Amino acid sequence: EPGDAIRCFDKQYEHKGRCCNRCQPGEKLVSECNVTGDSVCAPCESGHYQPSWTRESDCAPHHVCDENTGLIVKTQGNTTHNTVCQCRAGMHCSDTSCQTCVENQPCQHGFGFVAAKAVARISSPCEPCAEGTFSNVSSKTEPCHPWTSCEEKGLVVKVKGTNTSDVICESNRRSSLSVLIPITAAVITCLVGICIYCLARTGRGCRYLTPAPVQVGAGKPEENLEPMEQGEVFPVQETLLAHQPVAQEDGKESRISEQEKQ
Repeated sequence: EPGDAIRCFDKQYEHKGRCCNRCQPGEKLVSECNVTGDSVCAPCESGHYQPSWTRESDCAPHHVCDENTGLIVKTQGNTTHNTVCQCRAGMHCSDTSCQTCVENQPCQHGFGFVAAKAVARISSPCEPCAEGTFSNVSSKTEPCHPWTSCEEKGLVVKVKGTNTSDVICESNRRSSLSVLIPITAAVITCLVGICIYCLARTGRGCRYLTPAPVQVGAGKPEENLEPMEQGEVFPVQETLLAHQPVAQEDGKESRISEQEKQ
């Protein structure tokens, strides 16, 4: 009915009371629909593109990656997609529009080149090396490198790595010696100290003292006997003299004539 609004589908548009078809991506509109026919479309010319369904009569031109501004082609455009530019290696975008590029400052020691930031092209692609990585060069392209794994090589860590230096490894044997040598030195020092202490106390060195055996020579008085303390009584032995017991002090020789023995 007159005055009623015309409702068209998403891929159509209203023109003079009719629903005309839009041109598909990669094409442009040549002529609109009429009572005798539908819309007429044509492909985008070279160097141009149209990314969506449209009623536009012109396609958009591809971006030009100007090498004089540091730009290079990342993805070549076609009839449906624009050309994507990026800054060449060692450069980053001067601003968010990325119409021109500027030289990267070298990443200093402890900083590494981050490819993801370079692709984003919005800032200098240098970041501090995270724990477990290092960079010991000043470079526009070198990333942070991981520390060497001593365990994978059957070694142990001698010097821990930093953000500017790698880990230093050493063999297990050398590590064991570095522990055993101080312990051995400490033990020897203690033994020497004990011996010096014994020498200072006794004057004869460190040795176990054992009582010497007492030897009694036949017919000779004991020379090595300790002097008898006052009041000490020698044990006595009994001997026979003419078949009569006679008390004899221990350690005294028993003198009996041959006649008495007979």
